[in-house]
Amino acid sequence: MTATDPSAATDGSRLQDGRPFAIICGGGTAGHVVPAIAVGRALVERGHPAESIHFMGARRGIEGRLVPAAGFGVTLLPGRGLERRLSRANVGAVVGLGAAAVKGVTLVARHRPAVIVSVGGYASAAGVLASVLLRVPLVVIEQNAAPGAANRVAARVARAAATAFPGTRLPRAVLTGNPVRDEVLAVDRSPSGQAAARRELGLPADATVIVAFGGSLGARTVNQAVLGLVRQWRERGDVAVYHVVGTRDWDAVTADCPEPADGGLWYRQVRYEDRMEIVYAAADLAVCRAGASTVAELAVVGLPALLIPLPGAPNDHQTANAQALVDAGAARLVTDVEASPERLAVELDRLMDPSKRAAMGRAALSVAHRDAASEVAELVERMSAAGRRGRD
Repeated sequence: MTATDPSAATDGSRLQDGRPFAIICGGGTAGHVVPAIAVGRALVERGHPAESIHFMGARRGIEGRLVPAAGFGVTLLPGRGLERRLSRANVGAVVGLGAAAVKGVTLVARHRPAVIVSVGGYASAAGVLASVLLRVPLVVIEQNAAPGAANRVAARVARAAATAFPGTRLPRAVLTGNPVRDEVLAVDRSPSGQAAARRELGLPADATVIVAFGGSLGARTVNQAVLGLVRQWRERGDVAVYHVVGTRDWDAVTADCPEPADGGLWYRQVRYEDRMEIVYAAADLAVCRAGASTVAELAVVGLPALLIPLPGAPNDHQTANAQALVDAGAARLVTDVEASPERLAVELDRLMDPSKRAAMGRAALSVAHRDAASEVAELVERMSAAGRRGRD
């Protein structure tokens, strides 16, 4: 079986022979899965064979696609997470959670990894339960400034919690930063790198390039505000807007696409962008949500941003994430309710000065954790070694 064989995605067959070093559990969204894969790759770089790093995720998440593509095996658990309200769907979710727990604990009991790593999300619960029942060392990775419910529980029994932001309140917290992809670490925003990225995306060479995005599904508030901004700035020939709409609102947004003006603003809509490293290299400014991976990537590449945190996020973690860049002088924050086209125009006008953007970019780089994946991998190794000593 090859490292990218999709059949590994559902049955855990790559774990039939030998004891894995680590089972990385959790996922559901890119914000969980991308850092988890980055840690898996860092462990491989530190000498652990790829087949000794196994993932345990949810059938409903994107890990079934992303993890095998990254060269790792993944076992996908049934069920889904609980809704944060009373509903009939939660009855079925509880049944699914029980089935997932049985499958997850059985997997860990059968293969006895040296360590379990939890990145949060629905599928992490089975791994955390297995670590307690089978006394396997547990390391928690918390991507957000305000910890999620799953990781708050998991951290109580974990040997360590790798955190992305200073002051994150978890037991035995170790500040590592949030792991990002190697492709993002390699982004070149020098004048030559920016010019090459703009040629690849078909962007104008001399305009101020604003990239707007809101995750794979998109963000309705961001999309509507950007559409209004483009109409306001229709005559501006000095600005280009690269708008990653997302899959959920694609039909509605494309149907409402503003008409271009001759010699005016350059504007393009794309449904989804899987080459964000090229977009980061090409851009002068970002308008986006404040998910943990997004904030970490903005810092690593040194891209100034106007951040619009997702309202209603658990523990308002996106606002807390955004505040880390705002406090450093690397970003501006606008609440979702305030994110009108007029407000975006005012805020972005303030950032048109290249010297101001350069200062913000330097501020972003000053709070970046480029070695986060390696630091988390080292922590995982250290905790697994401590677990072995405790059993000896």
